[in-house]
Amino acid sequence: MDEVQRKKDYVDPPPAPLLDMEELKSWSFHRAVLAEFVATLLFLYVLVATVIGHQRQPACQGVGPLGIAWAVGGMIFVLVYCTAGISGGHINPAVTLGLFVARKVSLVRAVAYMVAQCLGAIFGAGLAKSVMKHYYNTLGGGTNVVVAGNSKGAALGAEIIGTFVLVYTVFSATDPKRNARDSHVP
Repeated sequence: MDEVQRKKDYVDPPPAPLLDMEELKSWSFHRAVLAEFVATLLFLYVLVATVIGHQRQPACQGVGPLGIAWAVGGMIFVLVYCTAGISGGHINPAVTLGLFVARKVSLVRAVAYMVAQCLGAIFGAGLAKSVMKHYYNTLGGGTNVVVAGNSKGAALGAEIIGTFVLVYTVFSATDPKRNARDSHVP
């Protein structure tokens, strides 16, 4: 350990290897990929079902946008809690990509996670469609639309900013420096 590292009250973890083919032989790697698939499947199923439930209710009688936000936030909380110890609880390819760029995960793991997340999203939406086929087809599958008065560019900008905030929060919450110096509890 060098002098600079000794003066710090934390230790930087070593960067993840770029290509770690040995991971493919590990049961924990496959378990983590499966956890990402299942978590993303469950997240998309609940998200699509909640949006469809909101859309089929008369005005002012459904869960509303706030209910959708609570469902999304609650599911993310539960799924990250359940998968954090297995896979890191990424659940989103943007989070995985950010962690790969920061060398927190290897390329092999990042690609496997992103494939599992995309497949989980497809299967989650498919499960929602199979369970509520009529409402799924008549209400647009729970997709969002750009609200009148806003442009597609503004909606895209909002998505980019929201994704940045998500990835920034993940980086902040997993920063080893915060564990050493900053307490989340007053």
